[in-house]
Amino acid sequence: MLNAGSSSLKFAVFPAAESLDPSVHGLVDGIGVEPHLAVAGGPAEHVEADDHRGALDAVAAWLESHLDGARPAAVGHRVVHGGVHYDGPARVDAGVLATLTSLVPLAPLHEPQELAAIRAVTDRWPDVPQVACFDTSFHRSRPELAQMFALPRDLHESGIRRYGFHGISYESIAEKLPGVAPEVADGRVVVAHLGNGASLCAMHRRRSVDTTMSFSALDGLPMGTRVGDLDPAVVLYLEQARGMTADEVTTLLYTKSGLLGLSGVSSDVRVLSASPEPRARLALDYFAYRIARETGALAVSLGGLDALVFTAGIGEHAADVRAAVGGHLAWLGVVLDPAANARHGPRISRPGSAVSAWVIPTDEERMIARQLLRFT
Repeated sequence: MLNAGSSSLKFAVFPAAESLDPSVHGLVDGIGVEPHLAVAGGPAEHVEADDHRGALDAVAAWLESHLDGARPAAVGHRVVHGGVHYDGPARVDAGVLATLTSLVPLAPLHEPQELAAIRAVTDRWPDVPQVACFDTSFHRSRPELAQMFALPRDLHESGIRRYGFHGISYESIAEKLPGVAPEVADGRVVVAHLGNGASLCAMHRRRSVDTTMSFSALDGLPMGTRVGDLDPAVVLYLEQARGMTADEVTTLLYTKSGLLGLSGVSSDVRVLSASPEPRARLALDYFAYRIARETGALAVSLGGLDALVFTAGIGEHAADVRAAVGGHLAWLGVVLDPAANARHGPRISRPGSAVSAWVIPTDEERMIARQLLRFT
């Protein structure tokens, strides 16, 4: 399993079809700058990786030297954007590659790297089947009303619509809910995937009803470096009155905004939580406020709310962010238990809370492996 980021390549090896527990997982980070390979939480080792092809070469070399020269039977990839074309995983071929290439403008931070990883695998293991697993697929079940913008119909038909993302993570939580929180699993649930990228998903009967990201992974909640919700007139103003080019606006909105832009300190919640800078606190306050605000909006989509689930890096580990969100949502019936929240759950709400709150770790690797098995 490969998950390509802007400067990283995560990987996991699943040893057999009957097992969905990885035998190895690791990360090549700092691609093109200070690339290092770390496996299963071990020490990071410097590798030569100027790009994602070099990162794959480093991963392949490690696997060959540590797994007796074994080669993959199949490779699954997390792909952020599948557009209107895919409501489930797809076997990669020339047609799929062409379609994904056409979607690069909709996910410029993610899709090019994911395509680079797919092509690198093709070059190294040309006969190994590859499967693309899409973050957008989980949200294809939503009502058409939730997928529309108030634009002329022909634009909607041409693909300008609210897609939604982080679907592989949300599918993981949907799978886990009956075992962790059976009393609310099929009820009205908002899941908060909070990491460097962040979004919310409203689920009913463990299917997506609505979500905060829309046409691109730029919309919705503020993120590490992405702006989130923004009046489109701001873009027009920046270009027309400030003389910024489209590339400059893209850089601003994708890499210089969000928590980094608000704080002027960092995009990392851990750094912001420890910082004495007032702007660091402002950034965290804004983050929690927007999460709570959008949770309230998704409660409208669901016709009420039975449970709130936190997941991903920030959602699973930042008790202070969860506490702030819970404070904003007390009016909705969310009453957190400070002790349970401090130990990260799984249930972090008080008994009798009208809306229960949970921390459930996501497992995108397992979901990709499960989807890959359908093709092998």
